[in-house]
Amino acid sequence: MFQTFENTTDPSLGAARVAALRNELSRRGLDGFLVPRADAHQGEYVAAADERLRWLTGFSGSAGYAAILQQSAGLFVDGRYTLQARGQCDGAVFSSLSIPGDSLGGWLTSQLSNGATVGYDAMLHTRGEIETLRRKLAAVGMTLKPVANNPVDTVWDDRPAPPRAPIVVHDLALAGTSAEQKIADMQTALAAAHQDAMILTLPDSIAWLLNIRGSDIAHTPVTLAFAIVHADRKPELFVHADKIDATARAHLEPFVELLGEDDLQGALATLTGQRVRIDPKTAPDWFFSQLEASDASINEGHDLVLHAKARKSDSEIAGSRAAHLRDGVAMARFLAWLAAAAPKGNVTEISAARQLEAFRAEGGLLRDLSFDTISGAGPNGAIVHYRVTEATDSSLEPGSLYLIDSGGQYRDGTTDITRTVAIGTPDDEMRRCYTHVLKGHIALAQARFPKGTRGVDLDPLARQPLWSAGLDYDHGTGHGIGSYLSVHEGPTSISKRGMVALAPGMMLSNEPGYYREGAFGIRLENLVLVTPPAPISGGDREMMAFETLSFTPFDRTLIDVALLDDRERAWLNTYHADVLAKIGPELSDHPDVRAWLEAATVPL
Repeated sequence: MFQTFENTTDPSLGAARVAALRNELSRRGLDGFLVPRADAHQGEYVAAADERLRWLTGFSGSAGYAAILQQSAGLFVDGRYTLQARGQCDGAVFSSLSIPGDSLGGWLTSQLSNGATVGYDAMLHTRGEIETLRRKLAAVGMTLKPVANNPVDTVWDDRPAPPRAPIVVHDLALAGTSAEQKIADMQTALAAAHQDAMILTLPDSIAWLLNIRGSDIAHTPVTLAFAIVHADRKPELFVHADKIDATARAHLEPFVELLGEDDLQGALATLTGQRVRIDPKTAPDWFFSQLEASDASINEGHDLVLHAKARKSDSEIAGSRAAHLRDGVAMARFLAWLAAAAPKGNVTEISAARQLEAFRAEGGLLRDLSFDTISGAGPNGAIVHYRVTEATDSSLEPGSLYLIDSGGQYRDGTTDITRTVAIGTPDDEMRRCYTHVLKGHIALAQARFPKGTRGVDLDPLARQPLWSAGLDYDHGTGHGIGSYLSVHEGPTSISKRGMVALAPGMMLSNEPGYYREGAFGIRLENLVLVTPPAPISGGDREMMAFETLSFTPFDRTLIDVALLDDRERAWLNTYHADVLAKIGPELSDHPDVRAWLEAATVPL
C-alpha cells in the first residue's frame, strides 16, 4: 500500500524530547532553537530523517514550525492544522500559535530578554525568512545564530538514515525534450541575463532538467540532490554515490559532472567573482553564506527551470491525457462501488480510500499516490487538508456528504481530482451549496482570456457564483501540477497570490469549494491545460482557454438544476457526454460500472 493511516504520533513523548533538546541548547550556549517542518529543499514532503518537527512535537502536518526556548515552547501552524496540532501535541509543553496571526518574531521578543541568542539550522530556512527574523530580533538586542550541527539530530537517538533510493532515468519519449537541450536552453537564458551560474536546490527542477526521477520522498518521484548549472560548461550534480547505478551513470555522464554531497561546499568556494543566480524564496540560507564567503556576486532571481518546466511538452501533454483516462476508469469504478456499498453502512473513510487506491493499482501502471488521500466524511470534509488516521476514521453515514481528494503518480503523468458525493439523499441546503461550487467550477472551465492573464485575474471567476450567495472558501482555486513530478508545482496558481502569467502548455487544477464547519465540505476539482490562443468568431483578438483533462461525473443528486443557467447546463451535459465517450469504452470488463456511468451521465 502507498498510504498508511496509523496515528503514529504520541503526545506523551514531547516533554522528555524537549527536555533533552534544552539540555543540548544549554551546552551550546543557546537560549532557543528553531525547528521547522522542512528539509534542505523546502519541499512539501520530507524524508523520515528530516521529520524533526514531528519527532519533537508529535505534529504530523505538512507545514509549521516550533521555537524551543528554555522556559517555553511555541508550535506555529496555520488554520488548516489548528485542531490537528492540539490533538497530536502535549498542551502542557507546547503553546499552540496561529499563522499568520501570531508572529514568530513577536513571540520570541515577548519570551526572551535582551541579549538572548536563538539558533537555527541554515540548511532548513530560506535567506528571506532568516533576514526578516534577524532584523526583528536585532531591533531588541537579540541575536539569530546559525549552528553547524542541528541539535535535534544530536538528541534524536533513533533518527532514520537519509534516503538512498536509486536514480531512475525518465524516458525521452515521456519527457519530449532531451536533457542536453534543456541544459542548453538554461545556459542560453543565463547568458542572456549576464549570469555565470545558477544554483538549483529544488529536486523537481533537477529531475526535470536532467530527465531523471527517484523515490527519496513519498508521493513525489525525485532524488534529493543539489546542482550548479554553469553558463559555459557542464552542470554539476551533487548526489550520494549510492544513488547512481550503471544505468543512471550512463545516462548522466555525457552531460553532467557527477560529484558527491561532500563536494558541494568546495564547488561553491570556486565561484569567486562569478555572477551566481539563486532563488531567495527557495534556497537555504546556507548557500548565501557560502557564496558570500567565496566573494561571488549573488544575483537573486527565480529558478529559471520553474517556468520552463511549467510549460509542458507535447509528449508530456499526451502522457497526461493518457494518465487521466486511466485515472478516470479507476474513479468510475470507485464511485460505482461507493454507490452500491455506502448505503449498506459499512464504508469508512479509510476503507473508501483503500478501495480507490486498489482500483488505481489494478490499472497496472500506478507508481505511487500523488499525495495522501483526503477522505472526509460529514464534518471531516470541512477540514480542508484532513488526513484520516485509525484514530479518526469515521463512517459514511446516510444523509451526509463525502469528500474525496486523491491522485496518482504514473510514469506518463500526475493526476489530482476531487469529488463530493451524497451518501443517501442530500438535503436542500447541501444541494444549494454544491451547485454554487459547481457553478464556480464551470465558470473557470469556460473562461477565455488573453495573453498576459495571471492566475489572480481568473480566481474571482470561480468565486463569483459563491459570493453571490454569500459563500466563499479560504484556499486557492488552482495550483500548477507536474509531469510525473510534484502534484503541487510552482510557479503558477489560480489564486489571490497567482502573479505569474498563464501560458499554453501549463497544467493547473480547477477546484473551488465550500466548507461548513461541523457539517460538511464540498470541493470539485478537475485538472486543466492552458491551450494556445485561438480566434473567437466575431472577435478581433485571439484568446487562450482551458482544456479539461479529468473525466469523472459530478453527482447529479446534488445539483439543483434550477440554479444553473442554459450555458452552465450545456457545459455540464457536454462534459458528461465526453466522460461517457472516453471512459465508457474502457469498461468492457466491468458492465456494472458501465451501467452506473451511463446513469451518472444522463443529460440534465
